[in-house]
Amino acid sequence: DVSSAVCTVGVWGPRARDVVAKLAAEDISHEAFPFGAARWVTLGSVDALLVRISYVGDLGWEIHAPFESGGRLGDDLAEAGRPQGLVPVGAGVYGATGRMEKGYRLMGHELEAAYDPVEAGLALPRVKQQDFIGKDAYLAAREGEPAATLCTLTVESHRSEHGIDRFPLGHEPILDRNGRPIVDAKGRRSFVTSAGSGPSLGKHLLMSYLPPEHAVEGNRLQVEYMGEHYPVKVARVGRTPLFDPEDTRMKS
Repeated sequence: DVSSAVCTVGVWGPRARDVVAKLAAEDISHEAFPFGAARWVTLGSVDALLVRISYVGDLGWEIHAPFESGGRLGDDLAEAGRPQGLVPVGAGVYGATGRMEKGYRLMGHELEAAYDPVEAGLALPRVKQQDFIGKDAYLAAREGEPAATLCTLTVESHRSEHGIDRFPLGHEPILDRNGRPIVDAKGRRSFVTSAGSGPSLGKHLLMSYLPPEHAVEGNRLQVEYMGEHYPVKVARVGRTPLFDPEDTRMKS
């Protein structure tokens, strides 16, 4: 286990390639370094493993380097990205903002034992022939209609009864338009699995599992937060993201 010996920096955004290319000794063009590729590249004076993937849904790389080189690597990237307006951000963008705009699921939030992969929108057209843990249960789940489907919701108003803007943080109840709890056929109540700002969309985003009668794009519901109800709209049902649904930016 070398986890404590490695630091990781992510550089993402429409001009990420311009920033990283200033330091890279090798060609990192799309043709030379396609999406999904991983290779060792010298960035300035640091040898780093670059992985072209994105949990925030935009063009860029995860950069893994020796722990003792992290400070130098961060300074070099900051200087290289100054003309492009590079901004340092924390894990909230990685774990909430960016990945929710892309509809990506998170273990322990959207992905947990109470919901199966079909309900999470992760079912693929084909199932591999080889056996795997949970295969029988997964095949059974594919046979019928899901009791709930993971959806992305937008908060339509944050203004409380006292004129204060409130922003749900997660785990709040999702209610129908009349303020009643939503319960699926398995007895599970709908609640906010993740919440975060969506700056590319200009909306605060929520994710929640909803039964079929409520999992309809455009449907108006409510979220309960601090004892008050706020209007929300079902913006996406299933795995289609709100941001760059064709993945053109991430794979450009």
